Amino acid sequence: MSFKNKTVIITGAGLGIGFEIAKQLSQNGAFIILNDMDEKIGKKAASQLENCVFVHGDAGDLTVIKKLIDSATSNYGKLDYAIANAGITTFGPFLDYSKENLDQLLHVNIQGTFFLAQQAAKVFIEQNSGGRIVMMSSTTGLKPHDELEAYGMTKAAIAFLAKSLGTQLAPNGITVNCITPGATRTERTTSVKGYEEGWSEIIPTRRVASVEDIAATALFLLSEKAKHITGQNIIVDGGWSNLGPVPKAI
Repeated sequence: MSFKNKTVIITGAGLGIGFEIAKQLSQNGAFIILNDMDEKIGKKAASQLENCVFVHGDAGDLTVIKKLIDSATSNYGKLDYAIANAGITTFGPFLDYSKENLDQLLHVNIQGTFFLAQQAAKVFIEQNSGGRIVMMSSTTGLKPHDELEAYGMTKAAIAFLAKSLGTQLAPNGITVNCITPGATRTERTTSVKGYEEGWSEIIPTRRVASVEDIAATALFLLSEKAKHITGQNIIVDGGWSNLGPVPKAI
């Protein structure tokens, strides 16, 4: 798929799924506005891509989101796609979960996704160009996981937001969809002992997802091939959510 001269904002793209999406889009001709909270990681990621501008900052902060929008339009003259990939995970038992942790989750996962979609949609409507918005959920928003009640709540909300906005923004030529990854091999998960082995035993395809699996789904949703798909949640989990067990080793 060609994305030549398309401009895309990707939040939380210094590593993992976000970086892989950025890399594949860059390889297919897109202009990238790459965001990450970690300045060192973000700069390194951007240096590996063609036609990439790095914008450091908290993806949940509306000021940073507006800076991302301004960077796209000032550097490349327009915005075509926005991918709300940034998210954080915090573990903790429900009865002891702190307000500070919940505030942080809501700030990045909910506020960051909501306002990136809002600000991107305003640009698309002003440009009269249509556009694509992709959000990132998780299978923890489909099935309960112990000590991830708060995180799962935010991810379920993101899937609903995509469904709602997909309907609302469709008359403007804007598609809004959500990707829900299951267990995925990333820099973070590979550091967890037994993660890949435990999940692979209970996923029907007998493997965890790769970042390439998730990126391929994102590129499809951004492409012209998906122009009639909106308000949908695409689950990429090797069939795990049809069964739902959590590995005992994790």
